[in-house]
Amino acid sequence: MKRTSINLLSAGHFTVDFYQGVVPALIPFFIEQHQFTYAAAAGLIFATNITSSIVQPLFGQFSDKYPAPWLMPLGVLLAGGGLALTGLFEGYWMILLLTALSGIGIAAYHPEAARGVNRAAGDKKSLGMSIFSVGGNAGFAVGPIAATASLAMFGLPGTLLLIIPAAVVTVLLITQLFRFSATAGSAKKQVAVTEAEPQKNEWGAFSRLTVLLICRSILFYGLNTFLPLYWIHVLMQSKVAGGSALTVLLLSGAAGTLLGGYLADKLGRRRVVSTSFVFIVPVLLVFLMLENVLAATLLLIPIGVLLFAPTSVMVVMGQSYLPNRIGMASGVTLGIAISAGGVMAPALGWLADHNGLPLMMLTLTTLPILAAILSLTLPKKEQM
Repeated sequence: MKRTSINLLSAGHFTVDFYQGVVPALIPFFIEQHQFTYAAAAGLIFATNITSSIVQPLFGQFSDKYPAPWLMPLGVLLAGGGLALTGLFEGYWMILLLTALSGIGIAAYHPEAARGVNRAAGDKKSLGMSIFSVGGNAGFAVGPIAATASLAMFGLPGTLLLIIPAAVVTVLLITQLFRFSATAGSAKKQVAVTEAEPQKNEWGAFSRLTVLLICRSILFYGLNTFLPLYWIHVLMQSKVAGGSALTVLLLSGAAGTLLGGYLADKLGRRRVVSTSFVFIVPVLLVFLMLENVLAATLLLIPIGVLLFAPTSVMVVMGQSYLPNRIGMASGVTLGIAISAGGVMAPALGWLADHNGLPLMMLTLTTLPILAAILSLTLPKKEQM
């Protein structure tokens, strides 16, 4: 494993996902200063998510044909520059355009970076991808904190300060681009070999894997959105306690991501994925039966570990199922499939409004059951 390359790519992942996490934190300031409606404000989040997810497979397909490491610093710069400028404008459509531009930068970075991780990780692909994923998770968590602090001190013009991480990492990636240009050169040779002796793309297995990722994404967004509310309205705790519960889940998830990658390289990818989905079902059911807050909080630790353990592993599996479409596989698994849960969040909210939070949370347990069954149909393809 080439540690320096993995660390650089993870730093870039931290940065672009930092900006994805910033957008929701900007919404209250836009509403207060520009009197945007809730629907208009939600449109900004939609613009970022739709461009950062739907466009990713297109960048992935491009990088499969024309390996382009320069997309990584460009993506970081667009992701940060777009959002940094939003505080300087008052017109809604200009702000919407800038948030969409930021989303395009996020989309440009992921497939090429995931290709780089795949090659730099050597025979420890799952561990390498888990380190890369933790970088993104950390950026997503830090983004709202940094944005809120900047805007609390300087108002909306404080968004300009948010360009700093992008500027630093863009320069860093440009100065180290030779590492990935060499990788691109080997990738071009691999493309030539593939064209001469086509490798088999297992589209059926990749499609089933995508369904698994969507199930996991809906489960994650359901817990990420409604866990604080469950703490407040069902367990009768404070808002601070609800936020703390979510922090426990996400911190446990970071550990689970690294553990899942390590175990996948040792025990096999499909085994880690199947085991995670199988065991999270009874843990969730026990969690929903608990009334003791301390016990419920402690149980969030295994829930977080099991929820996050298969994520980066499934990205590597997707790359192995489409060996001559690694960029597109990365774009789908890191883009569309991961964002699918956000699309379903309103439906989960409707279910909670009409039937209560406990029943909605119980409904979520059906997703890992389906995922566990589907995971057993996936081929055991450990090498690429």
